Amino acid sequence: MDHRLSLNVPLNRVEGDLEIRAEVDDGVVTDARACGTLYRGFETMMVGRAALDGLVITPRICGMCSTAHLSAAARALDMIAGAAPPPSAVRIRNVALMTEQLQSDLRQMFLMFTADLVNERYARAPLFEEAVRRYEPFKGRTVLDTIRETRKVLEILVIVGGQWPHSSFIVPGGVVSVLSPTDLMQCRLLLRGFRDWYERRVLGCPLGRWQDVRTAAGLDEWLEESEAHRDGDLGFCLRYGRSIGLDRMGRGVERFVSFGSLDLPDGTGVQARGGGSRLVPAGFASGHDQVRGFDERKVTEHVASSWFADGDGDGRHPMQGETRPYATGQESGKYSWAKAPRYEGLAAETGPLAEAVIARDPLFVDLVRRDGASALVRAIARLARAAEVIPAMEAWLAESAADPVFYRSPGEIPDGEGSGLVEASRGALGHWLRVERGAISHYQIVSPTTWNASPRDGAGARGPMEEALVGTTVQDAANPVELGHVVRSFDPCLVCTVHALRRGRPAGHRTVGLGL
Repeated sequence: MDHRLSLNVPLNRVEGDLEIRAEVDDGVVTDARACGTLYRGFETMMVGRAALDGLVITPRICGMCSTAHLSAAARALDMIAGAAPPPSAVRIRNVALMTEQLQSDLRQMFLMFTADLVNERYARAPLFEEAVRRYEPFKGRTVLDTIRETRKVLEILVIVGGQWPHSSFIVPGGVVSVLSPTDLMQCRLLLRGFRDWYERRVLGCPLGRWQDVRTAAGLDEWLEESEAHRDGDLGFCLRYGRSIGLDRMGRGVERFVSFGSLDLPDGTGVQARGGGSRLVPAGFASGHDQVRGFDERKVTEHVASSWFADGDGDGRHPMQGETRPYATGQESGKYSWAKAPRYEGLAAETGPLAEAVIARDPLFVDLVRRDGASALVRAIARLARAAEVIPAMEAWLAESAADPVFYRSPGEIPDGEGSGLVEASRGALGHWLRVERGAISHYQIVSPTTWNASPRDGAGARGPMEEALVGTTVQDAANPVELGHVVRSFDPCLVCTVHALRRGRPAGHRTVGLGL
């Protein structure tokens, strides 16, 4: 390898298009830039439209997280209208969002992340042949199982929403679905089938046994407890990931943010960890043990390194932010169509690991304490999230059958401002809008990958993904699979984040494709 090398790495197997620029010195990444290469302009598209139009347009931002965008858009309108959806409407909203998370988490892990585990680089690894049997793209046993099982569980969304993706069944005041006892029973059966597969093939044990794993040492004990635990895909990924060093790469800023999600409806038997009002708590954590309450007024977006006009200053709250494309070259250090969200002026990671840390999940708090927020810990948190949400889904589907009221009209949408904050599959998602004279006059969206793949802010601080790449050892510049491990551990979705192809590349950079 050259003593010093600049790599331009276009990545596929992420949602959308992402380019990583890495400076490599003596085989170690010393600097990195995450470059979103596309622009589409949904926020500008919304201005001037009727207040309810966002329920139809914003779910089309992404084909993987359309229910999350619909949920955020509806919550913002709920706030403006002062709407209070009935309890079973809250239940069905939650079930829909959680179903989307189930399919996204499993598909990302086994169709996108684990494909790197069968890279030729690891051909001599002891577990390589078994990894190929499981994760070879379009052929591996787990890959094919995941496609089949996630397709089945998505039928829940078709029943409650009429279609997936891009449904519009969540509205201010509830949902437009009228679910019969037969509909709800069918949803419960579909979820039961997914749970059976997840316990048998992914965990290798019942949910209750997994939930008893509360420390890093306990995880090691669980792994050695039975062959079924070791051979389940979670156990196998742990063993194989450790053997190739995934637990030693990808530590980022180690600050975490969650907007919170999944309101507990009145009368539910589901309880939130810590006694909060939402199953997924909101918060901000600096490190693994310094969790503070969340204040949405402390969210800002920077554009110093983004191809947008700077306006009168940087670091604006989304309700004051603008989306004015400005791309005329490399001047002023601009290099991405992604903006740079910050909380209290600080870069923060979001996603399943952030949710677990902020919820004080004892296992993942201990893993971060012991190993840091590595690529492996991040991936395992995503794979394990289903164990937390499935029991709540089962309870809410059962409760809805006894309380079949799904809508309460809020009347006309008045003028006002609102925000809709949820946890999408990839983390913190927010919609901020203003309605004036019955029409949208302002709309801003902060998506999870805008947090994780953000460029540098006005102070020059790297985003979480950029920071996680620094220090990564690259064994072969022609096959920098290590960069793929780190980037894909964040489950980037550039579709939600940025959208226009900029052709060409800076002089002196080496372009290396990193795909299937």
